[in-house]
Amino acid sequence: MKAKKASDKPEITTESGFEEKCPKCGSALGEVVTTKSGRKLQRCSTGSWNEQTKKIEGCNYVKWLPFEPQALDEKCPKCGAPLVLNITRFNKRMKKCSTNVWDPKTRTISGCDYVEWIKGTTEPLEEDCPKCGSKLVLFTTAASKKLKKCSTNQWDKENRTSTGCNFIEWQ
Repeated sequence: MKAKKASDKPEITTESGFEEKCPKCGSALGEVVTTKSGRKLQRCSTGSWNEQTKKIEGCNYVKWLPFEPQALDEKCPKCGAPLVLNITRFNKRMKKCSTNVWDPKTRTISGCDYVEWIKGTTEPLEEDCPKCGSKLVLFTTAASKKLKKCSTNQWDKENRTSTGCNFIEWQ
């Protein structure tokens, strides 16, 4: 089997046309990869992700790329401009007005101030809970992760505990 050389890898160039280098080891950065949550990253070409050990082998430099807001087919209820889907640096999703712009110099927001945080959704299922016999629901988190849970399972905000049946099955 022929060994791969560093020159066999495709060159990754920036918008300016120059190849990006790893600040830790000086090697070229690898291709842009999209994670399960939708975020994009670039790893050093000498490092790789090992699925079995869940660790990076080789150089561990990772460059997280900024999320580009996606235009939605919805209109802002305040001003009528299109809404965009944006993700915060803590991976929270929100719909906001496209005229809403952050000015880093003055640290202020200009334009329409409409923001709607996206929370999880619940859909009823026809299955019965194996623990208590109540109906199950399919809960989809804001990060698009799905789980089946008992319909009697609720969250008590005051005591910060779960109440009802505790059956949960991740999909």
